[in-house]
Amino acid sequence: MAPSLDAVLLIAFGGPEKPEDVRPFLANVTGGRPIPPARLEEVAHHYEVMGGRSPLNELTFRQADALRARLRADGLRLPVYVGMRNWAPYLHETLAAMAADGIRTALGLILSPHQTEASWERYQANVAEARARAGVSAPAVHHTPGWFDRPGFIEAMADRVRDALAGIPAAERAVAPLVFTAHSVPVPMAETSPYVDQVTESSRLVAARLGHAAHGGHGGWSIAYQSRSGRPQDPWLEPDVGEAIRRLAAAGARHVVVAPIGFVCDHVEVLYDLDVEARAIAEGRGLGFHRAATACDHPAFIGMLADLVREGVGAT
Repeated sequence: MAPSLDAVLLIAFGGPEKPEDVRPFLANVTGGRPIPPARLEEVAHHYEVMGGRSPLNELTFRQADALRARLRADGLRLPVYVGMRNWAPYLHETLAAMAADGIRTALGLILSPHQTEASWERYQANVAEARARAGVSAPAVHHTPGWFDRPGFIEAMADRVRDALAGIPAAERAVAPLVFTAHSVPVPMAETSPYVDQVTESSRLVAARLGHAAHGGHGGWSIAYQSRSGRPQDPWLEPDVGEAIRRLAAAGARHVVVAPIGFVCDHVEVLYDLDVEARAIAEGRGLGFHRAATACDHPAFIGMLADLVREGVGAT
């Protein structure tokens, strides 16, 4: 192992862990951007419905534990740390702890499949800011390349969708439409990034592995976006997942499988926006609603993260 790389840093969004965290967390997330107050209260209510917390932190630490074990099994005894953008453990806190542990150089793994300014560049900028805040002893962080089309991620998501399809009667599975979802972003942001192309390619690869190769229609797949925020008059990526479900119902679909390919852990934007809102739309129109799990700690996904670490070690 090259001596210049001595730790792994998982970089995630963060989430509130108890009801009194919710509004401070949302203030961190919005960071002074012009989000309508009514929208913030709406999102706060979503957290309240889900018990006043997000499972994202807990699940990210589960991913860290699984990655640490996988690396150890492969002969790489690297410590794995977790740093969050918007809640504890904040990135600057984790970097300070790493410095105290004698870590000098780390490989940063951004836990976001698809690249846009909000999902990658902002994370990298936050790491740089956190390093400055943590002081001169803060470790250097080298980021991995994107992984939206890596076989381990595709295999994990295909397996999750396969499990969801198993809830549909066997005679109807072949014609059950798949709807892959990712977080909506403003159209101008999407136009200056590979985001839409990457979401499309991830979805295509998963659908092909499952034999749902046709794009659109019964027995095919499509892409929808979810969880938009911002001002209503600003253009964001569409169609919204609710509208996609309404169209499928109008076209005569009997079931729909929704796969949140843009997320690697369950959190409120999956648990509420899909499991509550999208499910209600589907069931209100007579569709069976089947939600695929996120990649989370699926062995193939953890194996893909381990591959990125091994490649990073080889590059140092």
